[in-house]
Amino acid sequence: MEKITKDTLISELLQYNENAAEILFRHGMHCLGCPSARGESLEQACAVHGVSVDELVEKLNKHFLLFLRIVTFPWNNL
Repeated sequence: MEKITKDTLISELLQYNENAAEILFRHGMHCLGCPSARGESLEQACAVHGVSVDELVEKLNKHFLLFLRIVTFPWNNL
């Protein structure tokens, strides 16, 4: 996954990095295991939960950029 967008499905996001669940939980999205929720895009989920999709996408992309940096260059954390 190159970049997360508002069209990214929740199932794709969690498959890529299950740690995204923590960010989604903090935004009131607690039904991540529901079959219907996993088929929703971030935009659809945000609309249901009254969350700004732009803010959430920005946070998720920052999280994944940091995650990739840590995984790719673990010595940066020493």
